[in-house]
Amino acid sequence: MSGLKTGAPPLLGEQAEAYVDPLPQALILTSIVISFGVTAFFIVLAYRTYRSTGTDDVEGTKEERQ
Repeated sequence: MSGLKTGAPPLLGEQAEAYVDPLPQALILTSIVISFGVTAFFIVLAYRTYRSTGTDDVEGTKEERQ
């Protein structure tokens, strides 16, 4: 009963059109996760810069280095 049928498609013929392609959904979810990770990294980087320099003025830190 639970064995695989050889030579038969995994879906029934008429039901195959009712399913949605999961690839675009997976790519969208992947891009959301990556953008969330990049945003979190940027926030942590900005916070660490603020903690080490004491200011969030980027132009001011450039002038101090020169």
